[in-house]
Amino acid sequence: MVSAAGTHRVRIVDATLECLARHGTAKTTVDDVARQAGVSRATVYRVFPGGKVEILAAVVDTEMARLFSALGASMGAADDLADVLVNAIVEGVTRVTTHRALSYLVEHEPEVVLGHLAFDDSNRLLATATRFVAPFLARWMDPDESARVAEWSTRIVLSYCLSPSADTDLTDPAQARQLVTTFVLPGIRALRAPDTSAPIAIAPFATERAGAGPAGNPAVLERTAASTAAPASPTTDAKGAVR
Repeated sequence: MVSAAGTHRVRIVDATLECLARHGTAKTTVDDVARQAGVSRATVYRVFPGGKVEILAAVVDTEMARLFSALGASMGAADDLADVLVNAIVEGVTRVTTHRALSYLVEHEPEVVLGHLAFDDSNRLLATATRFVAPFLARWMDPDESARVAEWSTRIVLSYCLSPSADTDLTDPAQARQLVTTFVLPGIRALRAPDTSAPIAIAPFATERAGAGPAGNPAVLERTAASTAAPASPTTDAKGAVR
């Protein structure tokens, strides 16, 4: 059974979201929230003694919990790796881009949103999302892979939400699937593929020794970085090749 305080908490949080969608954080007051929630100012302070700052923190926590709950339901219904990635991207992008309060803040108070997407806050957000998403991917890959792919997918969603593409609509499952099959799944396969490329020797050009010439050490002559070449000398031409 939900207590009266719990009921009031939800009403106040939802009322705050309505106020934020109309006026943003700067112009929203505790009185506005109380009026929208249909409770007294005293009730608001009883539930949130810290006032507006505490209310806004509760709004962030509540909306994050709602987002993760929706993501969990969507990803849990997937039958394969492609499906779980598509479901996560579509659900995440749809909820973020259609969130009325968040949309208002992005347009009118971008510093409020961007403050949570930079430096330490950004790292915490990525870490939280990665920890939540990774177990859903671990059905098809090992834990290290699932963590990397979870972070990659989170970055895709955040990048799209901050700077939507005119050519791609990631709220459309078909377009999200095209992104996943064209870029994400090949990237995952590349993570698993063994590295069979030949190593490239990086070393300065060797000066000519008695009896040694291009045939004596062709790998060094052909693969050396030009930036490390020794200055031209009587034993080299202007391009640094042994004469």
